[in-house]
Amino acid sequence: MFSSFITDAVVVVAVLGFMILIHELGHFMAAKFFGVRVLVFSLGFGKRLFGFKRGDTDYRVSALPFGGFVKMAGDDPAEVREGDPGEFLARPRWQRFVVVVMGPAMNALLAVGLLTGLYRYHFQKPAYQEQAARVGDVEPDSPAARIGVLPGDLIVRLDGEANPKWEDVEVKILTTVGEALPVELLRDGQTLKLSLTPQARGPSRVGDAGWFPYVPGTIEMVDPGLPASQLGLKLGDQIVGVEGRKVFFWPRLTYLIQSANGREMELTIRREGKDFTVRVKPVLSEVSGEKMWRIGVGFRSNVVVQQLPWGKAITASLRDNLRNSLATFEVLRKILTRRMSARSLSGPIGIAQLSGEMYRAGITELLMFVSFISLQLSIFNLLPIPILDGGVIFLLLIEGLMRRDLSLEVKERFAQVGIVFLLLLAVFVMYNDILKTFRPY
Repeated sequence: MFSSFITDAVVVVAVLGFMILIHELGHFMAAKFFGVRVLVFSLGFGKRLFGFKRGDTDYRVSALPFGGFVKMAGDDPAEVREGDPGEFLARPRWQRFVVVVMGPAMNALLAVGLLTGLYRYHFQKPAYQEQAARVGDVEPDSPAARIGVLPGDLIVRLDGEANPKWEDVEVKILTTVGEALPVELLRDGQTLKLSLTPQARGPSRVGDAGWFPYVPGTIEMVDPGLPASQLGLKLGDQIVGVEGRKVFFWPRLTYLIQSANGREMELTIRREGKDFTVRVKPVLSEVSGEKMWRIGVGFRSNVVVQQLPWGKAITASLRDNLRNSLATFEVLRKILTRRMSARSLSGPIGIAQLSGEMYRAGITELLMFVSFISLQLSIFNLLPIPILDGGVIFLLLIEGLMRRDLSLEVKERFAQVGIVFLLLLAVFVMYNDILKTFRPY
């Protein structure tokens, strides 16, 4: 437990430190380009620990690792202006806009760049996500079960989107809680028009329909000496039915085998397009220290792993980042309108836990997580919240429309509101993280 905590802390500091470095580098490069004097480039806040000075700039690492900043000459409206053209506020508004927006822009570029590089050499995703949205299984007493959705149904329209892929279905359901979604299913050649209302589930209280994708039980491994091997089952065979019931989702097979509790079962096997039945009696054996009923098969993971050409890698990265951006704005909109729980938000504790989990899962998952968090950091900083980049951009746009600067008093009040809001937000998300840790449901 303690070692996991240390790992989570180290990983999240490294992840956030890197993303903040990239963010502040955006401000720094734009300021230098326009001739603004940069006094401090700091990774972290608080007391200066170490660093070096080159020209006007003190490059430093500070005591508090969560954050960072670039201090430019003349960027505080309350300071006395010296008339130096190298002061931030002495530059034209459009230049100040570019300097401010380059921070979030660098985070967005980092998100796109990381996924592009990853997809070029290791594009991995479940095969079902790119397939037509056929239902593989339905959880009892779930929203899908209550409206009569059955395994094998094909989702031909969901909330106005025709012929969605499972990836589209997953995003729509996750970002919808307690709202009716029109859904059209194709079953045995007939179209059924239903209304599905996802329910909140899990510690983050995101939407859940209780249905699962079509993932066939294709045999990838047969253990010698166990019932499946004795019956002559082969690699590539599909288990498509149990006791005369069609099965479209292989984890359901595992559940049915355990539920049989050693009773002999009839399995329907599909081999080279032809179906036949066999009777099998599971045996009790030990797996990873746990007793389980087994027939001695392993199923294909159905994960697509490719190396995409650069053009396709860039396209896939832009597509996935756009989808994540739209989903993020949808979640924010629904939280603000109280149509989705604020428990879906995560703070430093939650990000640290996820960082540690992704680190332990492998470099692919960690890079995808860093890309996602970098995108979230970009979006968050562009929100029109005082003292964030989005708040500065908001004031610049107002001043541009007014063709004059706002008074110092207005800017100070604006900043004070932002500080109070961010403090309250920090307290809330940390409470949220603690609540999700100790009360996960």
